[in-house]
Amino acid sequence: ALHALRHTPGNGERIDKALHAIEEANLGKLRDVFQDISFNSNKLGDEQQKNDILRHLLEDFAKPELNLRESRVGQLDVIGNAYEFLIKNFASTSGKKAGEFYTPPEVSTLMARLMDPQPGDEICDPTCGSGSLLMKCGRLIRQRTGARKYALYGQEAIGSTWALAKMNMFLHGEDNHRIEWGDTLRNPKLLDGTASLKHFDIVVANPPFSLEKWGFEGAEADKFSRFRRGLPPRTKGDYAFILHMVETMKPGSGRMAVVVPHGVLFRGGAEAVIRKRLVQQGVIKGIIGLPANLFYGTGIPACIVLGDKEHAQARKGIFMIDASHGFIKDGP
Repeated sequence: ALHALRHTPGNGERIDKALHAIEEANLGKLRDVFQDISFNSNKLGDEQQKNDILRHLLEDFAKPELNLRESRVGQLDVIGNAYEFLIKNFASTSGKKAGEFYTPPEVSTLMARLMDPQPGDEICDPTCGSGSLLMKCGRLIRQRTGARKYALYGQEAIGSTWALAKMNMFLHGEDNHRIEWGDTLRNPKLLDGTASLKHFDIVVANPPFSLEKWGFEGAEADKFSRFRRGLPPRTKGDYAFILHMVETMKPGSGRMAVVVPHGVLFRGGAEAVIRKRLVQQGVIKGIIGLPANLFYGTGIPACIVLGDKEHAQARKGIFMIDASHGFIKDGP
């Protein structure tokens, strides 16, 4: 109907109505995802110009080359892969803000392999961005078993990025997921009942590096006691995210991988106290130093901190790998 009416006024309004109808038909997966999107916006120009732009868009999508029905493309995940391609390329040209929603695929692939996800695992990313890291973990299970026997959980603070994650899951057919919108540190929403944080087999994250305003003011009174090992500094939230992740690993079996700046390994003060307690409790399993300039918009050197609770009591030491030069540069 949209294509048939493309030469008549009102293309923007009709497309918006179609999006709302898609959302209504898939409320469990797409509720509120399209709330900030409008093709009827004046940003596309006056009514005539807007109608012409959208007519061309509808005609482009009606071309045989963009026929993505299963009868033509088979089992290829064309739409999902195209969406991830657009997210990646938007990230690579958008500077610092890209880090808010996209982990470079080389890093997310490495983290997924390190976590070795198994069928039946519940996997969480408390700062999930567009969900790419979560889906890498799930994809590894599918490649090994051919089945989607896992559950993906995430939380994202930025509404537009949360919408990216929801749409990403939808387009990749990830039905068994729960992605919440909200600030993980101030208001964690992945709960077991109302009084406890939910625990997961795997917790992975690429949190914002050294976040300044992370919620220090309310941390001491945190009702989940996430900061009982120490209160992270007012202007650096790295250990706040780490402590949240440690708290949400399943007791006796949970494992985690988190990307952090190198400062997490050697800064003093409150962070040194927390670091010492985590090491003494055997929670930290290993540290892998990463090559420079991996992350969009920053050259800050980073590492992956690995943890698990399965062998915490018996842990004798921490393995450390300098992989800062262990890479092959892609492209020219």
